[in-house]
Amino acid sequence: MESAQHMLRTGRRGTLFEFSMALRDLVTSWNRRGLAWSLAWHDVVSRYRGSILGPFWITISMGLMVLGIGLLYARLFGISVAEFMPYVAMGIVFFGLMSGTINEGCDTFVHAANMLSQTALPMFTFVWRTVLRNLINLAHHAVIIVGVILIFGLWRVMDPLLALGGLLLTVLNLSWISLLVAIASARFRDIPQFVMSVMQFAIFMTPVFWKPDAFPDRHAFLTLNPFYHMLTTIRAPLLGEQADGLSYIVLAIAAVLGWALTFSVFAVTRRRIVHYL
Repeated sequence: MESAQHMLRTGRRGTLFEFSMALRDLVTSWNRRGLAWSLAWHDVVSRYRGSILGPFWITISMGLMVLGIGLLYARLFGISVAEFMPYVAMGIVFFGLMSGTINEGCDTFVHAANMLSQTALPMFTFVWRTVLRNLINLAHHAVIIVGVILIFGLWRVMDPLLALGGLLLTVLNLSWISLLVAIASARFRDIPQFVMSVMQFAIFMTPVFWKPDAFPDRHAFLTLNPFYHMLTTIRAPLLGEQADGLSYIVLAIAAVLGWALTFSVFAVTRRRIVHYL
């Protein structure tokens, strides 16, 4: 049965058949999401095997960067540390989720080449593996977020449910972006370098270290920046601020259109991905 499914992966029987097989791959991967979680957890554990603090080394490194940038930029911008430190901390942590998911998404199928060529596992399993691995990393970095919330008293004014909604919309969008770059990277090995350069550029163009006060409301510089919308829908509620409703609309539309486009690309290229690898 598994061999037959594997053979179907490389045969072409029309567009509708390709879409039905892609949908079957998606449904099967969701039904076996425990496997994706196990693979993601194994990735994190194996990366830090033999280390005493494990992934918390990254948390310590990020914490030191937050402390340094928070103190320095607060002085440069003339903003109080109590106001600027939580802003920077959340910006760095949540942008790290975005950049990590997208950058690692490039290697989703490349690193799983042996498993894809030797088994009939759903390809979406490896997409969820990438997303879940970065969510596990986010859980480690949440120590920083919890710390600034407690130290600066944000727990009195924050809206965690609204922030959770923003995080959900962000993950929905990061998932299809991760899948799209995974497909492109399987075919063109220059894509990871290009994506990494884009993300390095994006961190400076997104209000991670600076505040968008210098721009008028809904300026094109911010409105057309998807990372701004992702970041503000998570960070603003945690800071006790009201995120622009436009950001939720943009992310919702982007999730629907992005998934429709990316799933279509996956459906027509699914049978070729193994050969690309």
